[in-house]
Amino acid sequence: MNDRILTILVTGANGQLGSELQVIASQFPYCQFLFAAKEELDITDYNSIIKYFSGHSIDYCINCAAYTAVDKAESEKEMAILLNADAVAILAKVCCTHNTQLIHISTDYVFDGTAKQPYTETDKTCPVGTYAISKLQGEELAIKHCPSTIIIRTSWLYSSFKNNFVKTMLRLMKEKDSINVVNDQQGCPTYAADLAVAIMHIIDSGISHENPGIYNYANAGITNWYEFALAIKNIAGSNCTVKPISTTEYPTPAKRPAYSVLDTTKIKKVFGITIPKWEDSLEECLKLLSIRVK
Repeated sequence: MNDRILTILVTGANGQLGSELQVIASQFPYCQFLFAAKEELDITDYNSIIKYFSGHSIDYCINCAAYTAVDKAESEKEMAILLNADAVAILAKVCCTHNTQLIHISTDYVFDGTAKQPYTETDKTCPVGTYAISKLQGEELAIKHCPSTIIIRTSWLYSSFKNNFVKTMLRLMKEKDSINVVNDQQGCPTYAADLAVAIMHIIDSGISHENPGIYNYANAGITNWYEFALAIKNIAGSNCTVKPISTTEYPTPAKRPAYSVLDTTKIKKVFGITIPKWEDSLEECLKLLSIRVK
């Protein structure tokens, strides 16, 4: 535990990860959290960022803000680049000036999904599509302008907050007797609550400044979207029929990686993080959703 009060800025505070960080904030009494949604802080405006940082002594900036509409990015390229790349460069420059460590959230989409074994942090990137390209640019700009940055690549993020695959499946299973789900894209579902805990563990470790760079974080285990949907159905006790289909039967404007499994050895070794199995975390999330629905 740290021996002084740390000030932590969380951008994109009302998204999935930002919301989960708000849930656990009270567990860290030695931290003063500044939760900034886009209404409070425009990360695309350099002067706004400068003014905000000048008014606070910020030790860490967890950048949860991003343009995440993968398909829509193909028709809104400028907006995707602005939020996922240009804004990250602004944050990184200001963080470097103020000796603030930037913790930036990235994605498995920086890879093209053609691998046959889990991606490590040193594997060659090959983004396909505007969203993927913008996220890789954000990584590169963050490291360029703030070498102390920690970048966390994650995959298939879901939460009891906001819109995501889990909540979409629950809604469709209530509305329909049968749904089709792609079964030929493999990956690692990641519970945003677990990622939030991992980020705070990194800050709490006291060694984050000595260990900048890229890290992978995803829940343990490998599945596909169809099997993920089946697990949701079974835990929720739904009678909806879930049918497997191929990617070719469900075309989308942006190409999805066929294989986006992330190797999490590095983050576990460097920071001593224990990562839950995706099945266990899914149960936890669905329990929370059940409580909140009631």
